[in-house]
Amino acid sequence: MVVTGCARGGGGGGGDRAPSRRRGCGLAPAGAAALLAGASCLCYGRSLRGEFVHDDVWAIVNNPDVRPGAPLRWGIFSNDFWGKGMAENTSHKSYRPLCVLTFKLNTFLTGMNPFYFHAVNVVLHCLVTLVLMYTCDKTVFKNRGLAFVTALLFAVHPIHTEAVAGIVGRADVLACLLFLLAFLSYNRSVDQCCAGERVPPTASPFFLLLSLFLGTCAMLVKETGITVFGVCLVYDLFSLSHNHDKSSNGVLSATRSPQPPAHPPRENGKPQRPPHRGAWGGCHAPSPPEPKSSGFPVSPGAVRSLMRYLTASSNRNFLLTMRPFLKRAVLVISYVVVVLYFRLWIMGGSMPLFSEQDNPASFSPYILTRFLTYSYLLAFNVWLLLAPVTLCYDWQVGSIPLVETIWDMRNLATILLAVVMAVLSLHCLAAFKRLEHREVLAGLLFLVFPFIPASNLFFRVGFVVAERVLYMPSMGYCILVVHGLSKLCTWLNRCGATALSVSTVLLLLLFSWKTVKQNEIWLSRESLFRSGVQTLPHNAKVHYNYANFLKDQGRDREAIYHYRTALRLYPRHASALNNLGTLTRDTAEAKMYYERALQLNPQHNRALFNLGNLLKSQEKREEAITLLKDSIKYGPEFADAYSSLASLLAEQERFKEAEEIYQAGIKNCPDSSDLHNNYGVFLVDTGNVPDFCMETVSERHLLAHLQHNHKLDTKLEKLEETCWPAWSSPLPSTSATNHPTSTPNPKNLTDHRVQLPPTPTVFVFSLW
Repeated sequence: MVVTGCARGGGGGGGDRAPSRRRGCGLAPAGAAALLAGASCLCYGRSLRGEFVHDDVWAIVNNPDVRPGAPLRWGIFSNDFWGKGMAENTSHKSYRPLCVLTFKLNTFLTGMNPFYFHAVNVVLHCLVTLVLMYTCDKTVFKNRGLAFVTALLFAVHPIHTEAVAGIVGRADVLACLLFLLAFLSYNRSVDQCCAGERVPPTASPFFLLLSLFLGTCAMLVKETGITVFGVCLVYDLFSLSHNHDKSSNGVLSATRSPQPPAHPPRENGKPQRPPHRGAWGGCHAPSPPEPKSSGFPVSPGAVRSLMRYLTASSNRNFLLTMRPFLKRAVLVISYVVVVLYFRLWIMGGSMPLFSEQDNPASFSPYILTRFLTYSYLLAFNVWLLLAPVTLCYDWQVGSIPLVETIWDMRNLATILLAVVMAVLSLHCLAAFKRLEHREVLAGLLFLVFPFIPASNLFFRVGFVVAERVLYMPSMGYCILVVHGLSKLCTWLNRCGATALSVSTVLLLLLFSWKTVKQNEIWLSRESLFRSGVQTLPHNAKVHYNYANFLKDQGRDREAIYHYRTALRLYPRHASALNNLGTLTRDTAEAKMYYERALQLNPQHNRALFNLGNLLKSQEKREEAITLLKDSIKYGPEFADAYSSLASLLAEQERFKEAEEIYQAGIKNCPDSSDLHNNYGVFLVDTGNVPDFCMETVSERHLLAHLQHNHKLDTKLEKLEETCWPAWSSPLPSTSATNHPTSTPNPKNLTDHRVQLPPTPTVFVFSLW
């Protein structure tokens, strides 16, 4: 289809194509858009039946900024993606307030129904696909058919499943949409249709400012959005700024480009109109026909000529000629510096803290190991784009062993990637000599720049490989693949071109089938976690996550097996040791697991809590109090630790300390129904409130307990009407969720909550 259409037309490479004509794909714009939207919906339609899975639970269900009933407050702009304060040490430092606002809007309009969350993701993916087609048609390809196939390949690529089917992947999808809009706005701001000038001036300051605004919004959706400014500037320098007068002193070309005629050429006696800037068009500047390139894309002589031109002392007007671009560059770079300063300020001047299991290579003491592993991970990500056969929701803890020596065979993949990228980069240098291979330039920019924040180049990231971060770079991959197929098609005869076209169609169908199958995996927690064990059985993290799910389902024997498998693969997994201890009936063995977990991570608040309760049951109260206080210290939002410590203090008749613990717990965990209930019972049992309001206090906290669990009945409603005036302070805010309110470090989200052991509870029903 596409490849056939470009087989005789050069496929956008420059060649002998008439410069002012644009080849189509045989489809009207509306028809092409309908096909792309239909393909996207067919591939991701099954995801609409999905649940909240994996990180969705912590970013949406347990996020205090998103929960139903929670007021819309400015805290969204001071908290991270998971609802924790950006200045806190345990914060993940992922500042994405605009994405959180979309979750909040979903909750406000449709409640916590996952169907509508998934529907928004699918719609956004359709929009990204359509805008990508428009972007490629306007700024990349000269053949509309190639723009269509690029968008179609993007629409069905399986690597996007995590970003689209996983609700938290909305950050990547929405950031990509804003990225493209910012890029289009920047290009619209540059006068691409003014012939005769080497560097086009800024035609529309409004669109330039709009691109800055959209790029900032992209960054506030996900951090990678800020890379659009780098893409715009480099594309401006290498492409837009060299579209017309290619030489001012005869160094770069043997002859000067022909000047445009004083009057528009006439056709049939009528003036010919300039190129149309429409929905499909875009004003592509006419370029003189160039001889076909034969051989290496850029000769060494051309590169030397370029260097001589840029450094020649005789070219005194270079800065004057480049002034329009330099003005834009200074504005954009200054703005980016201000935005980055704000980003560091909102982070509290500190970087996020990650563990060794999140990114093992970054904790290696050897520079060679870090360099070789990071380099290989680049090649591995490219391989996922080329052949998305093995896909998994989590690539941590043993999925990709470290590359520790130069003799590791995986280094060959790194070398091959380096050679390919060098050749493509040399292609881009040809833009200084002639306007050709602009597709390669755009493809490289869209592939490389959005991936830089995830490359460990400037700072440590909290993952080894994450498929969702390839959503934006995959645009560049699709551009390069389609451009390569079109160039290959020009070298083949008719039979070869037909075979290549059929192969392309089969590849698109295969990708579509793989995407549909991946969507089935993301429908539920069980299918997702089970697929991880089946796909990467040597990954300790997927065994640990699956064990947590099995424990929730009461399948303790299977859970123990997978916890032990996780520990066999990664013996330093403190959370697996802690959770295994909760399933062990032997007290001595459970204590051993807790102590081993604390040896690996002395600040593991769940292990401190569990060991403290175990010592409490053995009448070792002072040791238990110390451990429970440490549990609260390292996990201030863990409500069960407050209840356990307060009850232990109350047993020792240290009522004042117990009350202080309860009050601190309610302050830090206002949505914990159990904590409210236990505090109410404590107040009644101790009798440290006036008689006329003792029962009201108890019932007030009992009401809070039942409200959090949606169990109010008519008697309690009547009780509320009778006793409420006696208590002037309002009830704590209620929440509809029955999930735990404590929010541990998002990189340890699967650390399972341990239930508080049964505590004697006495309810006062004297008012009845």
